[in-house]
Amino acid sequence: MRRTDPRNRRAIAMNRYRDPELMAPAERWTIAFTVVFGAFMSVMDTSVVNVSMPHMMGSFGTDLSAITWVATSYSIAEIIMVTMSGWWSALLGRKNFYLLSFALFTIGSILCGTATSFPQMIVYRIIQGIGGGALIPVSQAILRETFPPAQQGMAMALYGMGVVLAPALGPICGGWLTDAWGWPWIFYINVPVCALGMLLTMRFVHDPPFLRRGIRSVDWLGIGLLTVCLTGMQVVLERGNDEQWFESPMIIWWTAATVVSLLILIFWELRSDEPVVNFRVLKDRNLVLGSVMGLVFGISLFGTTFVLPQFTQKILGYPAFESGLVLAPRALVLLLFMPLAGWAFQRVGAKPLLFAGIGVIGLAYYELMQLSTTAGYLDLIPPLIIMGIGMPFMFVPLSTVSLISVDKSLITDASSIYTLTRRVGGNIGYSLAAVLLDRGVAIHRVYLTDHISDLSQTTQDYLAQSVQILLAKGMGAAQALPLALGLLEKKVLRQATMLAYNDISFAFGCLFFVLVPMVFLMPGRAVIRALTGGGKK
Repeated sequence: MRRTDPRNRRAIAMNRYRDPELMAPAERWTIAFTVVFGAFMSVMDTSVVNVSMPHMMGSFGTDLSAITWVATSYSIAEIIMVTMSGWWSALLGRKNFYLLSFALFTIGSILCGTATSFPQMIVYRIIQGIGGGALIPVSQAILRETFPPAQQGMAMALYGMGVVLAPALGPICGGWLTDAWGWPWIFYINVPVCALGMLLTMRFVHDPPFLRRGIRSVDWLGIGLLTVCLTGMQVVLERGNDEQWFESPMIIWWTAATVVSLLILIFWELRSDEPVVNFRVLKDRNLVLGSVMGLVFGISLFGTTFVLPQFTQKILGYPAFESGLVLAPRALVLLLFMPLAGWAFQRVGAKPLLFAGIGVIGLAYYELMQLSTTAGYLDLIPPLIIMGIGMPFMFVPLSTVSLISVDKSLITDASSIYTLTRRVGGNIGYSLAAVLLDRGVAIHRVYLTDHISDLSQTTQDYLAQSVQILLAKGMGAAQALPLALGLLEKKVLRQATMLAYNDISFAFGCLFFVLVPMVFLMPGRAVIRALTGGGKK
């Protein structure tokens, strides 16, 4: 049999990219799983290190304040590359850029596992973040072009299974690997997955003919301003609470640098012929609406990923691995309901799903508000299952509608901005949760101590009972009363912390209902069907 000329095979592949309908289903889904590999690994590495930081502190001889830079350095590098993905795709070609990013992420993972000093770890995490940042928006752009218009909802469901599942699985995988093999293995585990992803990318992924190629001049000023802006924003959000916010000169300086550089960046990039960040795509109303709503979605998703393990460790006394397992029910339900949300989007459109998602997630936060210091797994599972049901019905329509009316040649630029807003939302979620927790504990402690007095019969009875128990255990009379007062203070602080966690659930739940007016501005089913070819398969 005569072999097909390689040039003909390439021509066939390019024709398929012109019309995804020509792709065989097996080829389409192979490409889909290939690019989801990259997005999943990149997102998971933002949270997988959190439960391993105490072990790293011992290995590197650093304190808690310093070790958090292991996460911050990765996030800064990642978020910069997320924003620049469209520009780099034009400069190098998107497939080449995607493969290079995969390679850098893999090399960075290996280096992180071999780090023997704290400065080495920071440098290696920056390398890993540079590689991982582009994997998220480029994956979404490739998925958008691989599936025909009528199957965009299912494509975004698959994408969501990667980027929404990853933050929930990060603490679980990180805790297990750290306990079983040691913290370097949270990085080594990336290597075989990334190697498989690179091989599949080289074999199946191709650049579409309409992709913008070539850069006539490098926007050095734009790159510099973007770096200062995103670095400053990341430092302020991640370090602000530890540094007491604007009581710290460092936070004031970085806030000023962020605001000034952002204003100059917007002005400069709108006038540039080849901007490093294409703000012009924000003329698309659907992209703006989806990005704003994605920001709130990111606050909730990453905020609860931070709050729930903290709650189970501080209040319920769970070890690190078990606290990570608390998120497992939500992750499992997310995995099951993402395809259902993709199927439903193709039939009923965006608005019904968004209203359903907001209502279900609001119910989940209402249930989380009812938790107490005596809560256990059986109390946590129902609200997390409810939240896992609601999140796919928000993520799928938002990810689909945000890019539905963007020109194909600008998909990577638009995907970068949409991904950026969700990542910024995640950083805001972490910071907001930390601030609400600190302020809430202080406020509720003051309120609770107002009800404790030597003149209160309840207080006198509690102290008397505590003293009697301590005396029965052999405690001396002189030490029993001070120790009883200390136990009372500890009980008050524990209750104040519990109430602060309930306040956080209330605040996150209210954020979703603020989005209700925006849902009415989303395109209706008829518009979506028109943009997706009338729903033809």
